[in-house]
Amino acid sequence: MKLIYIFLVTFLCINGSLGNKLQCTSRSVFDIPKNWTQMANSCTNELKAQVNTEINAAMTYLAMGAHFARDTVNRPGFSKFFFDSASEEREHAIKIIEYLLMRGHLTDDVSKLLDISSLGPLRETWSNGIEALKNALELETDVTKKIRNIIKHCEKPKDSNFNDYHLVDYLTGEFLTEQYKGQRDLAGKISTLGKMIATNGVLGEFLFDKKLLNNEI
Repeated sequence: MKLIYIFLVTFLCINGSLGNKLQCTSRSVFDIPKNWTQMANSCTNELKAQVNTEINAAMTYLAMGAHFARDTVNRPGFSKFFFDSASEEREHAIKIIEYLLMRGHLTDDVSKLLDISSLGPLRETWSNGIEALKNALELETDVTKKIRNIIKHCEKPKDSNFNDYHLVDYLTGEFLTEQYKGQRDLAGKISTLGKMIATNGVLGEFLFDKKLLNNEI
């Protein structure tokens, strides 16, 4: 319920347009002190950009899941795997939004949270399962690189002397470990699928898909 609430509030704020500017029309009636919000502006902006990165990744995985669910492709194991991956990426975006809210840096200008014009899957079709897995690994590698860049920047932000060790620790613990495990898992799946295709030809992908569907690989 909490996750649904956050997405609903974000959606309503982003779509509550006034003229040509998207903005949230909700305003606090209290004059809340701001000295407790200590994140550097550059770190805040990079976290907001990462929300867009995670949502783009989620949309790409949704496209993958839909592609392999098509009757002309019919790979339910791949479809399930990529739909589950899309859910994980959405969860990552929500975690970053929750963190920004906790630090008090997502209260005034919600309209700049999402760049609507840039959102969308990176592609929509794949020739086979191994191409999709390789594409997924490239996608995760790019996401990991961007998270590492945020960590590096927020340790010594150019626009502030504030070393945001809490944010750095949060990203390292909540995101990087999962990213590295996910990359290793994808690399292993690519290797296994490649060997199965080398041994069984086109039947290899069919057998691999069955194992994916049954969570055997």
